[in-house]
Amino acid sequence: MSTQVLEQAIGSTRSVLAAVQREQLSSSTPCASWKVSELINHIVGGQFFFAAAVNGEKVESEELDCSAGDFLATFDQGSKACLAAFSAEGAMDKICHLPFGDMPASVFVNIAATDTFTHGWDLAKATGQATDLLPGLAAGLLEGAKAAIPESFRGPEGKSPFGPVQTAPAGASNADQLAAFLGRTV
Repeated sequence: MSTQVLEQAIGSTRSVLAAVQREQLSSSTPCASWKVSELINHIVGGQFFFAAAVNGEKVESEELDCSAGDFLATFDQGSKACLAAFSAEGAMDKICHLPFGDMPASVFVNIAATDTFTHGWDLAKATGQATDLLPGLAAGLLEGAKAAIPESFRGPEGKSPFGPVQTAPAGASNADQLAAFLGRTV
C-alpha cells in the first residue's frame, strides 16, 4: 500500500487552500455548522490528527486555530508529518486506535485521503473555486466510499459522520458526485 492517493488529495486541497482570500474566512461552507475559517482549521488539523494516529500518539480532539495565521504553511507542516507517518517502515501494518474504532493504517490512509480531498472540495465550493478536482482521484475515492460507507453512518449533520446521499446534477464532475454521495448539496 502506498501513500499516492493521499499525496494527490493533499496536493489538490493545498491548491484550493492557496487561493483562499482572508475576506472569505467568514463565508458559509457546504458543512452547515462551519464557516470557511473553521473548515480550514479542520483541514489543517486533520493532517496532524492523521500523523498522530499512525504514530500511535494520543489523538487530540481539540482542533488547531490556524486560520488567522499562515494556514498554508501550517498545512504544509501537517501534511509533511502525515505523509512521513504513513510512509515510515511498517506503518501500513500498524493498527491505528481512532475515536471511531481500530483499523490498519492501510485502510486509514484511504479515509485520510477521502477526508482531505472532500474537505478541499467543500472549501473550493465555499470560496467560489472550481470543484472539478482531480477527476481520476475523485472517481477512485467515490468507488471506495460507496464500498465502505453503510447507511447506518448517515444522518443529520453533527450527529452522524455523513449526511444522506444527495443527487448530483446530470453531467456532474467526479468530485461533485463524490461530494453528493457524502451528503453535500452540489
